[in-house]
Amino acid sequence: MSDDLTRAIAAECDRLGLVIAPEATPRLAAYAASLWSWNERLNLTRHTDVERFVSRDVGDAAAIAPHLARGERVLDVGTGGGVPGVLLAILRPDLRVELSDSVAKKARAVEAIVRESNLTVPVHAGAAQAIVAARPAGAGRFDTLVVRAVAPLAKLLGWFEPLGDSFGRMLVVKGPKWEEERDDARMRGLTRRMTIRRIASWPIRGGDTESVLLEIKPRLESDR
Repeated sequence: MSDDLTRAIAAECDRLGLVIAPEATPRLAAYAASLWSWNERLNLTRHTDVERFVSRDVGDAAAIAPHLARGERVLDVGTGGGVPGVLLAILRPDLRVELSDSVAKKARAVEAIVRESNLTVPVHAGAAQAIVAARPAGAGRFDTLVVRAVAPLAKLLGWFEPLGDSFGRMLVVKGPKWEEERDDARMRGLTRRMTIRRIASWPIRGGDTESVLLEIKPRLESDR
């Protein structure tokens, strides 16, 4: 791990006003170094410099983190190179984070990245729906599924609406077209048992648009 990379990440966080615990910065650097090395062999991320890594990846994880209660069990759906799950594990070590990806070679790569970053984060190769369905109750049940850049809302709800009783909620990062996706999901009848609520937004650095954080939860029986 490069001390220069640690300092560069810390400086970029300061520049953007991201409040990151000092002890987290070297871990962010270790993760970024491993991710970028693996990215030369397997396309895992487009954010291959400090500015984009901090503004997009760390920024998104920092926006999600305040909406997670202490000790929550979290599944990162379609983690790709580990975002946002690995970053949440670094920023919030109290969380019980697990990662999933249906593409086996990506799951193997992120498993190696986690190991090289000296983190203990379980990685699952397979569809997140199957992982969630296998833990409908008990200590292993997921409180929150976090999702970023995986699929339109209609597809996500098609996967997880039937499993609404097997997890607590979803936190989904979306861009400025999220309302169009929500309306499409409604037209398809996929929101009869689920509610979609915007709970946070933040600017996409370098542009004039914003990211939003959507909370998707099962409706109460009385509201269906």
